[in-house]
Amino acid sequence: MINDIPDLRSFEKGVFFVNTLGIIFDPANKKFLIARRENDPHFDDLKWTFPGGRPSYGKDLEESFEEVVQRRTGLKVKSLGPVFSRLFKEDDHVLLIYYLCEAIGGEVKLTEEYSESKWVDADELEEHFTTSFDPRLKEFIENLR
Repeated sequence: MINDIPDLRSFEKGVFFVNTLGIIFDPANKKFLIARRENDPHFDDLKWTFPGGRPSYGKDLEESFEEVVQRRTGLKVKSLGPVFSRLFKEDDHVLLIYYLCEAIGGEVKLTEEYSESKWVDADELEEHFTTSFDPRLKEFIENLR
């Protein structure tokens, strides 16, 4: 087991920092949940994001994703599967995996990772994001309406 996290830039390729994010869609209201981060320790420009976080070692990726979303938002979600992945434009050592999911229980009660949340329409999403918003992800989301 590795005790220290290596500098990802020391590898020529293939080693990434993985972050799983939930596109939490409310089909009844046609809205998506986003959460606001204050003073992100890794990305100064990051303000609004889809809820999520780093997966745990030794657990199923989707199960870990669902647990982290519930812990950080208070919502119990059901993953409908990964729908998109990309390298984060601001740091290509960060691999983002997006899961489409639905809330199946609980209510929004944020932990310290997020300072605020809101449900927004598909056409409002991009204006909230201060980091890159992939046009292919935008197209996918717009087709959910």
